[in-house]
Amino acid sequence: MSAAVASDVEQVGVAQVRDRADVHRQVKLVVVFAIVAVLLLWFALDIKDPTVKYITGERVTADDLGTEINGLRIVWICFALAVLALGAAAANRVRRGIVGTLVSMVVGIAFFVGFIVWSYADQTTLVIANPLPGTVKLATPLVFGALAGCLCERAGVINIAIEGQFLTGAFLASVFSSAFYSAEMGLVGGILAGVAIAALLAVFAMRYHVNQVVLGVVLIALATGLTSFLLSQIPDDPSIKQYLNDPLILAPIAIPGLADIPVIGPTLFNQTLLSYLMYASVVVVTVLLFQTKWGLRVRSVGEHPMAADTVGIKVNRIRWQAVLLGGVFAGLGGAWFTVGSTGSFDQDASAGNGFIALAAVIMGRWHPVWASLSAVFFGFMWTLQSQLAFLGKIPPELLRASPYLATIIAVAGFVGRVRPPAADGEPYVKS
Repeated sequence: MSAAVASDVEQVGVAQVRDRADVHRQVKLVVVFAIVAVLLLWFALDIKDPTVKYITGERVTADDLGTEINGLRIVWICFALAVLALGAAAANRVRRGIVGTLVSMVVGIAFFVGFIVWSYADQTTLVIANPLPGTVKLATPLVFGALAGCLCERAGVINIAIEGQFLTGAFLASVFSSAFYSAEMGLVGGILAGVAIAALLAVFAMRYHVNQVVLGVVLIALATGLTSFLLSQIPDDPSIKQYLNDPLILAPIAIPGLADIPVIGPTLFNQTLLSYLMYASVVVVTVLLFQTKWGLRVRSVGEHPMAADTVGIKVNRIRWQAVLLGGVFAGLGGAWFTVGSTGSFDQDASAGNGFIALAAVIMGRWHPVWASLSAVFFGFMWTLQSQLAFLGKIPPELLRASPYLATIIAVAGFVGRVRPPAADGEPYVKS
């Protein structure tokens, strides 16, 4: 009898013990959900005219002048969802895993929907445009950069130089496209530039064992100075400039049938070749890393290179392969800044997007799918600030800073504690 009582007491004691990290996670969820609920309540109370208009495309057309909806009702629904999620989090019902992720996504979507409706409310002449096509477009280089970062760091090489790969990729893409009169040849130029910077990263990191963080910063400085110098050497004479910095731009390709699907069609299936390559790249990198023997070797040299060496894996050879393959994707991301969007190359064309791609790698926990979704989130923030900049409800300076603020918040606290590959940044010397 006493043994049974002791067993029951022991079970009760075990049941009462909670992991400290789980408690911190619950507190963080409660705080975040409470802030969202308070903001949504304020949005609802601040709206005077409940009627807003929206269109399914990116801009008003003769065929789509906008559909009226009750914006106030939508904000109240979003508030109710946030309150329900807050109650569930306070009761510790939002568990880790798929359920917790879905609840967090619902609260995030509810906040953004309520925020957008509030921003456009009481603006009688403005219509809510679909931000998703612009999100995919702006997220394309970030996804390519995030994939490059995942490949390199899964193999144990820190790639701070994504920004430098973007810059050189953008410049050489412009030159190749101008010289060969082909936007697609610009992609080839971008790949060559990205691989070239990746080769420099691999040589100094693995052969000369240079500190990889410092090396990445130096490579960015090299790319910035080199592209600025080469750009200054291109004459302004249009007859010469057209062969060096007047590239063709990739045109959107609408997939018949799929592009006509409301909302999703224009978002996913009316994009440029680069965006379709992005979709395929996420799948390819995920399969390579987690479903192939080569991917197992990449992850092993990033976690425990000495153990990998003892079973016959050529550690530095695998790292070289991963870094160079990452250079291919980073070069494609760089090509977006010229042949994928603006055309001619300008100084500092990548505008710090390489660092945001690196943040997406950390936020995505070095997994290609989650890193890509993080990149899409940052692309959405860019699209949102560009659409809301002219509304006047929020200071434009704050809107311009919002993508960077979202990056800092996401990396610093929202994703929680993250652990990089154990041998990330550590050169391997065969004993």
